[in-house]
Amino acid sequence: MKKSAETLDEVIEHAFSDLGEVLESYSPQLKFQEVGYIASITTGIAKVTGLPGVGFDELVIFPRNVLGIAFNVDSDQIGIVLLEDHSQLQAGDEVHRTGRVMDLPVGDKLLGRVIDPLGRALDEKGPVISTDRLPIERPATPIMNRAPVTVPIQTRIKVIDALVPIGRGQRELILGDRQTGKTTIAIDTILNQADADVLCVYCAIGQRSSAVAKAVAILEEKGAMAYTVVIVTEGNDPPGLTFIAPYAATSIAEFFMEAGRDVLIIYDDLTHHARAYREISLLLRRPPGREAFPGDIFYIHSRLLERATHLNQDHGGGSLTALPIIETEAQNISAYIPTNLISITDGQIYLSPSLFELGVLPAIDVGRSVSRVGGKAQRDVYRAVTVNLKLSYAQFEELETFAQFGARMDEDTRKIIEHGKRIRACFKQPEFSPVSVQEQIIVLVVLSAGLFDTIPLEQVSLAEIALQKSVKHLSTEILKQIDNGKVLNDKHRENIIETARKVLNTFQSVKKAKS
Repeated sequence: MKKSAETLDEVIEHAFSDLGEVLESYSPQLKFQEVGYIASITTGIAKVTGLPGVGFDELVIFPRNVLGIAFNVDSDQIGIVLLEDHSQLQAGDEVHRTGRVMDLPVGDKLLGRVIDPLGRALDEKGPVISTDRLPIERPATPIMNRAPVTVPIQTRIKVIDALVPIGRGQRELILGDRQTGKTTIAIDTILNQADADVLCVYCAIGQRSSAVAKAVAILEEKGAMAYTVVIVTEGNDPPGLTFIAPYAATSIAEFFMEAGRDVLIIYDDLTHHARAYREISLLLRRPPGREAFPGDIFYIHSRLLERATHLNQDHGGGSLTALPIIETEAQNISAYIPTNLISITDGQIYLSPSLFELGVLPAIDVGRSVSRVGGKAQRDVYRAVTVNLKLSYAQFEELETFAQFGARMDEDTRKIIEHGKRIRACFKQPEFSPVSVQEQIIVLVVLSAGLFDTIPLEQVSLAEIALQKSVKHLSTEILKQIDNGKVLNDKHRENIIETARKVLNTFQSVKKAKS
């Protein structure tokens, strides 16, 4: 009996030993997961119960892989902003947490692609595959990691480079009424970065499909897609997708900036972005403020534009230049949303409907346009030749109104008006017609010297083209001085003016023949 008892004890001991080994090697296949349920659903918004651990801005998944972002995190209910079509969803459907915030692919493989804010391809070139991903919401660069704006970004648009210069790392607002050429300036600026080693990100926010297709076709035709990423949301997309578009575009741009590259980003336009956020906020029952916009409309734009900066050398030295676009109504630049953006940005380029109707393109109102930091980044050669030009143009605009009434003018006043008309004519520039720095400086020097004043107004554009072609006749020393951004000395100016006189004599003879 004793032997049997000992054998039984051994058996039990071996059994427990084997059980312990099994338990140690056992890994349960079951995973605990929070599950919520749709309580109600409306256009672009879902109210969800459950998910007690969900965080603000967390990405959640609905049936059929529809994505949403947790916006309102209340004790009894969660307000989810939907990022995709909600037509197949209904009350009672399950909702699952992801435990992460919204992110998207970034990297060089995005260059030349057209995508949506979720990183999905829209250009029929296959899926976007990238090992690098970044969240769409990121904190702005700390002040200590930033460097001053010291290098210009040449738009090759004469009036901007001369009078409203933009620096790399600046935030310059483009605003104006509908159909005044805002997008044209932005697209032109992208096209003119072909040989400037500047990558571009064009974010179309809530635009018409035809307008986006036209912009992409122009970029493709001119070869600009090789260094450009296009992020698109259309007018019929959910408001949540429109809302995250500029943040997603900025993360793509920041990846390049943090790699030491110079980047230009266009937000076209933030008016649609603000309206999408207003729609989301009202549907989520957030308290409306002025013109029904929520009180934090200023904050959402400031946290977006603060991400544009110039990094110091310790952090790569890259830069992110932002050109947000805003649409005004009836030339009212003191309206609620534009006023906020004017205070956030480092200056604005205002497009005047009056100038547009007169055929002055680009229709930039120099009097209302300003660049608060770009002037420090402007090349010295520009500053030297545009100081008197700004004053002359300002005097002309003051006197132009009186001249329209047929008032009597003395000779000095007449000269100021005639000179101002030539300045305005020289600043005209057709779209997709970039003017190099050398050509711009030559024209500005001749314009400041008043040589265009003796040429008939209708001949100024032809005279200017002839003058630009004469650049090749200038000495290598002068051209090198311009390329280096150095101030031209008196001898160089005299050589330029002497060359210009020979070119412009032909057009002055036309005037004599007519008279």
